[in-house]
Amino acid sequence: MTQVKALLFDTFGTVVDWRSGIARDAAPFLAKHGIAADPHAFADAWRKRYRPAMKEVIEGRRPFTRLDVLHRENLDGVLRDLGADPGGIPEAELDDLNRAWHRLDPWPDSIPGLTRLKKKYIIAPLSNGNIALLLNMAKRAGLPWDAILGAEVARAYKRDPRAYLNTAEILGLPPEACMLVAAHNDDLAAARGVGFATGFVLRATEHGPAQTTNLAPEQDWDVVAGNLMELADRLGCPA
Repeated sequence: MTQVKALLFDTFGTVVDWRSGIARDAAPFLAKHGIAADPHAFADAWRKRYRPAMKEVIEGRRPFTRLDVLHRENLDGVLRDLGADPGGIPEAELDDLNRAWHRLDPWPDSIPGLTRLKKKYIIAPLSNGNIALLLNMAKRAGLPWDAILGAEVARAYKRDPRAYLNTAEILGLPPEACMLVAAHNDDLAAARGVGFATGFVLRATEHGPAQTTNLAPEQDWDVVAGNLMELADRLGCPA
């Protein structure tokens, strides 16, 4: 671990609680437009489209496209699935709901944990989010990043190896000087595959009380912690 200089964080689910935040902002929107859907189920349906949309970019069938654009397209798809016509809803309202991804709340341990980790390491998101999204999220939530890069800087989405390698290169670091911190085993596996150190953080309710995935580390990750404060303890970061 002595060679690790930067901790790079998956953000959605690892640092912020996307499900609760999207449900919170979706609830009044759904009620206003008479759309019969549970807000948390709506959040799950929106998120379910996340990976397939990025896959089109990762596999080269679509040029790199910012996540804000993909989220907005996915929102229209979810509304249609629920029998609503997005064309009949004011564009400004749809855009505002799309920016709910900019307004997500951190997990309770995220800010104190990041603050401690920042004393010893460079800390930055390694997220599929775009710069504006991550910047707005950080300003609202008080996330103390040293840098906000965004996926459009790397021009690649995880789990494409370029997402990790280009981020390390931008920071002027070799892969082995970077640790990915994530609550998702597949993200960590991809990072390990390009030479990153790995830190697993448990987020057992990211997908709600019925979550069945990522409840335990699936490999011998370099560090395993129950939250970011525990990660700071394990990495010897001062209180």
